[in-house]
Amino acid sequence: MRIHLTSVFVDDQAKAEHFYTEVLGFVKKHDVPVGEKDRWLTVVSPDEPDGTELLLEPAGHPAVKTYRDALVGDGIPLAQFAVDDVTAEYERLRDLGVRFTQEPLEMGPVTTAVFDDTCGNLIQIATKPQ
Repeated sequence: MRIHLTSVFVDDQAKAEHFYTEVLGFVKKHDVPVGEKDRWLTVVSPDEPDGTELLLEPAGHPAVKTYRDALVGDGIPLAQFAVDDVTAEYERLRDLGVRFTQEPLEMGPVTTAVFDDTCGNLIQIATKPQ
């Protein structure tokens, strides 16, 4: 068993597509219309084009707002992405205007940082433990 797909709820799929591809550097994998305005929109790491897909899922379900507001209010990231160097990625993203809620922080064998994805979520970046 392995993870094939996971998702983050987004307020605006076009805005999310821009942020996740143009700012974070993911690559669009699927973009299929679903209904009148939604899309099955997934992105992947350019290093693993056949790897785990991230679905940029419309946040239309009524429970989503309460759930995400609670997580953001408590400073809890919805997802975590691995990077080789948290400090370097923090600086790159900060220079692109990304707002961080937690600067790089060493926590034992890992370093983490948390940013706002502009689509209603907090996202954590972390180094893999050695």
